[in-house]
Amino acid sequence: MKAPITKILLGICMVFTITTFAQNSSKSLDFNSEEASNHKILLAAVKATQLEDLLDKSGPFTIFAPSDAAFERFSSEKIAQLINAKDKSELKSLLTYHIVAGQLTASRILRAMCRGNGKASFTTVQGKKLMAHMDGYDIVLTDPMGNTARITAADLNLNKDDVVHEIDSVILPTQM
Repeated sequence: MKAPITKILLGICMVFTITTFAQNSSKSLDFNSEEASNHKILLAAVKATQLEDLLDKSGPFTIFAPSDAAFERFSSEKIAQLINAKDKSELKSLLTYHIVAGQLTASRILRAMCRGNGKASFTTVQGKKLMAHMDGYDIVLTDPMGNTARITAADLNLNKDDVVHEIDSVILPTQM
């Protein structure tokens, strides 16, 4: 009686593991439920622009992910307009301003800042530069227009080769 129960439990565990692995390996932005509840606007924007295809097929990428609170401080109304617009180019520009090619874990960002005398520069997928520096214990990103965002949670998503850092502000490629 003990052997069949063990085999059943082992089989369930294997199915669960395979299912979980398959789900995680196919999505670049595969937050756990707590993280996903804090990034609903970002996930909707990525889906609306079909950037998930780029993120899944290319890479690795580092995504500086504004939290829902950051999007709401920016303007939840403006974001809703961008997500629901027929032309998604402005929304795509905004999102790609938050994506850097390569896997930049927090420790890699810190190492780059050490080599750069306290500053490091990273080029976004959109082609603009983000400058990273320390402010106390926080890594702060600054764009060429002077917009800043603090990394509030680092290395959220390490599935595949991509890395996600939650930031407290939306950084804008242009005045919106």
